[in-house]
Parts: sequence; C-alpha cells; structure tokens
Amino acid sequence: MTTDEIERICHERHFVHVTSHVADPLPASVGLAVLEVLVRDRLAERAVLMGKRPEAGLRALADRYEFIGDVRGRGLLWGVELVRDRVSREPHPELGARITRRCLELGLSMNIVSLPRLASVWRIAPPLTVSDAELDAGLGILDRAIRESLASR
Repeated sequence: MTTDEIERICHERHFVHVTSHVADPLPASVGLAVLEVLVRDRLAERAVLMGKRPEAGLRALADRYEFIGDVRGRGLLWGVELVRDRVSREPHPELGARITRRCLELGLSMNIVSLPRLASVWRIAPPLTVSDAELDAGLGILDRAIRESLASR
C-alpha cells in the first residue's frame, strides 16, 4: 500500500517490484507439504511437551548464575537475557559472546542477539524433532561453557 504520489513517482522512474515465485506451484507445494507434516506428526503439541525440559534446565541455570536476568519463552523457543546484575539489568554482551564462543567450541551452536533493546539475549530454538538426550547434552554444554567462561575472567 502506498500513496498515489509515491506510485506516480515509481511509475515515472520505471521502478518495478516483482517476486520470483508469485503463483509458482513448486513453493506452494512445498509449503503444503510442510503444513501436512506439522499436522500429521503433531509437531506443535510435541514442541509444547518437549519445551518443558529446556525450560526447567534454563531456569535451574538462572538460579545458579546471577548474570542470567531472565528466562522467557514457550515450547522449543527460549530467550535467556544476560545482565551485569539483576538490579540494574544492564546487558552483558561481552560475557554472552564469550560463553557463546565456548559453546561453539564444545559443539553447541548458540545465537546471541546484540541489538539495542535486545542486547545480550540468547535465542535457543532446537529443532522440533530434538530428543531428550540432545536437549540434556545441550544444557550440559551450556552449563560447562558458563563455568569455564566465568573461571577464565
């Protein structure tokens, strides 16, 4: 949606905006197949059930480590906010980056958001097909990376 004036200027300058796959049956078929698998395998319900494990593990880490300011999410999508202290809630991107690097060295791919107003938040999103053993291994690696990163400061 736009104004008549913007449309006129775009037309005068021969600006054309198209997408590669408008009305393309291949991506539409892929999208339908994905939706069929989500429904058939009840992956939304599975995410809720499996999400209890990372939630408990991340909340336990928050109980042990003062720099974890908040744990939030649901299902298999979690955010862990890293702070210098829980009173000021000032973001702690340096510690988050150090722990994230150590996690990767130990075999766990982590993602930290370092944008204003979202600074120092780990985004944890395992696949919908994750196993209990994989979740436990990931939480173990995260705990180890935290301990080692704090000890090396």
